[in-house]
Amino acid sequence: MSDMGTFQQLRSSIKTRRKVSVALRLILAVFLIIFSIFPILWVLSASLNPTGTLATQKLIPDNPGFGNYTELLNSTQFPFWTWFGNSIKIATITAVLSLSITTIAAYAFSRFRFKGRQTMLKGLLLIQTFPTLLALVATFLMISQVGDIIPFLGLNTHASLILVYLGGAMGVNIWLMKGYLDTVPRDIDESAMVEGATHWQIFTRLILPLLRPILVVVGLLSYIGTYGEFVLARVLLKSNENYTLMVGLERFAGAQMSQRWGVFAAGALMGALPIMIIYLILQDLIVGGLTTGAVKG
Repeated sequence: MSDMGTFQQLRSSIKTRRKVSVALRLILAVFLIIFSIFPILWVLSASLNPTGTLATQKLIPDNPGFGNYTELLNSTQFPFWTWFGNSIKIATITAVLSLSITTIAAYAFSRFRFKGRQTMLKGLLLIQTFPTLLALVATFLMISQVGDIIPFLGLNTHASLILVYLGGAMGVNIWLMKGYLDTVPRDIDESAMVEGATHWQIFTRLILPLLRPILVVVGLLSYIGTYGEFVLARVLLKSNENYTLMVGLERFAGAQMSQRWGVFAAGALMGALPIMIIYLILQDLIVGGLTTGAVKG
C-alpha cells in the first residue's frame, strides 16, 4: 500500500508539472503574439485615424476612415506610385542578379577544389562582419567619382544603387547557398560525368532544379533587404522621381512627422503588402530552404 501511495503521489506530481508547463507555454505564446501584433495594429489604427497626428493617436480611433490613404495616393508633390515602382524595380533587379551570381559562385565553392578556396570563403565571411555604415562615406565618394566617367553609374541613378546592393549581398548568400549545395550528393555529378555531361550541363539540368527551396530563400532575402533599405538609398538618390518608397515616405513626413503620421502609416502599410504576399505564397519553400541549408556548411 505504501508503494502504491507513493506511485499515485508521483503520478499526480507529474500531471501537475505538465499542467503548469502547458499553462506557462500558453501564457508565453499569448504574450509573444500580442507583442508582435500590437505594432501592426497601432500602425493600422494610425492609418485610419482621420486627424492623422501622433497627439490624438489611439488604438481604436474615433470616426475611422480612409482619408489618409486618399491624401497619400492623390498627392502630386509626393508621387507614391512612382516611389513604389522604383522600390519594386530596384529590389527585383537586385534579387535576380544577386541570385544568379550567388548560385554560380556557391556551385564553384561547393564542387570545385582550387587554390585559395578556403581563404576566399573566410574572406567573404570576414567582410560581412563589418557594418555597411562604416563604408558609407567611401561608397558615396566612389560612386561620385565613377559617375564622372560613367554617368549612368553615378549619383542619383538606380544602377549605382543596385551595384552597391549587389556588393553587399554576396557573402552571406554564398555561404547559405554553399551549405545547401553541400547536402546535394556528389554521386549526381559523377554519374552525369560518366555519361559525358559538362559541368555547365550538370549545373543547369541536374543541380539547379534541386536548389529551388534555397533559391527562393536567397532571392527573398535579397529582395527584402533592398526593398526596405533606407540609408544607402537616402545617400545616393537625390531627386524626387528617383526615390525609393522608404526614402520617399521619409521625405514626405519630414519634420512634420507628428502632423503627417497617419499618411506615413498608410504608406508604410501599403508598402508592406508585396513582402507579405510573397511570404504567404512561398512560406513552405522558405522553411525548407532555411532548415536544409543550415544542416551542413
